[in-house]
Amino acid sequence: MDDKSKKKEEFKLRIYKYILRLIKFLNKIPQTPVTREIISQLMDSGTSMGANYFESEGASSKKDYLNFFNICLKSANESKFWLALLMDSKLVPKYLEEECKWLLGETKELANIFASSILTMRNKK
Repeated sequence: MDDKSKKKEEFKLRIYKYILRLIKFLNKIPQTPVTREIISQLMDSGTSMGANYFESEGASSKKDYLNFFNICLKSANESKFWLALLMDSKLVPKYLEEECKWLLGETKELANIFASSILTMRNKK
C-alpha cells in the first residue's frame, strides 16, 4: 500500500471512529423535545459526512468526487453548528461537556481537511 492509499485508509478510519463516538455521545443526552430535534439533525449531518466520504470512492468522475467532498464539508459545517448550539444552550449535561468539546474540535479538524482537499482538487483542474 502506497503512502497516499495508507493516508486515505487512516482518514476513513478516523471518520468512522468519529461517527461511532458521536452516536455514543448523542445516545447519552437526556431526551427532551428540543434535544430530540437537535440529536436528529446532528445524527443526520454527522453520519452524512462519513457516508459521503465512503461513497466518494465510487465516484464516476473527478467532478462527482469533488461533489462528494463538498457535501462532506457542508455536513461538517452543519455538525459544528449543532454541537456548538448544544454546548451554548447548556443542553449538554456537565458530565458530557468534555466529550462535546472533543467532538466539536474533531468536527472542525475534519471540516478543515475537507476544505483543504477541495481547494487542492480545484487547483488541479
